[in-house]
Amino acid sequence: MKKIFLCAINNILSGTCKEDCKFCTQSIRYHADILRYNYKPIEQIVQEAKQAKTNGALGYCLVTAGKGLDDKKVDFVARAAQAIKAEVPGLNLIGCNGTATVEQLQYLKKHGIDSYNHNLETSKRYYPYICQTHEWEERYQTCLHVKSAGLMLCSGGIFGMGENDEDRDDLLKAIASLDPASVPLNFYHPNPALPIKTRNIEYNEALQVISTARAMLGDEKMLMVAGGRELLFGKKEDQMFEAGANAIVIGNYLTTPGMAPDQDIKMLKDLGYEIASECTASH
Repeated sequence: MKKIFLCAINNILSGTCKEDCKFCTQSIRYHADILRYNYKPIEQIVQEAKQAKTNGALGYCLVTAGKGLDDKKVDFVARAAQAIKAEVPGLNLIGCNGTATVEQLQYLKKHGIDSYNHNLETSKRYYPYICQTHEWEERYQTCLHVKSAGLMLCSGGIFGMGENDEDRDDLLKAIASLDPASVPLNFYHPNPALPIKTRNIEYNEALQVISTARAMLGDEKMLMVAGGRELLFGKKEDQMFEAGANAIVIGNYLTTPGMAPDQDIKMLKDLGYEIASECTASH
């Protein structure tokens, strides 16, 4: 029976980013109607980690808005990770905190972070069309830093932002070149405040992205369908898993709501899948 890995996201610093990524409601430039707050209380983060574990999540991702890490953020993420590890055993803790140096990443690893998520987002060619405040190469370099620091790398992208088929293939090739442990595939979720107004990927194209990613990455990698899953695959998740996905995000995303966790768990069981109860070495 195929096992499906579950991951939960905690937005621990929300909506304060000064970058101009045209797909992101967390940018202060676009004034999207989202909840914005500074550092979430660590006690609350721990309680939410306990709930995620109860819901079956093995991965737990601590996300901070902003271009990258500074001393204050590094300290905050490290303290949150330590607190979670002390009270919630068995979670793979994932940092998602933007661009980072090897030294910053080593510090996070020392304090309990197991993996680091930094997405390439789109192809190198198309990237300037969606972001001008930093370069694609900086993202790729951070992914290399993750590996140098001895953390497991989680890197993926967003599909449906106006890119063409060649861009999609180039993005997947770039991701595969990093040999990440896990790859989140996001599908653009339009928001009226954002410059990218529509999503240019449909259900069958999304399935093709999943199957192409699986072919490039091999059988052992964790291939996760994350943002936009409900929009594209609602009631058709079986096809998503047939195409090669073996992980999903449960609960809410960064600024958009997801399905209730119990509904996703029921969906998986109804489809005959087993929920993974432990991470393997490559995950």
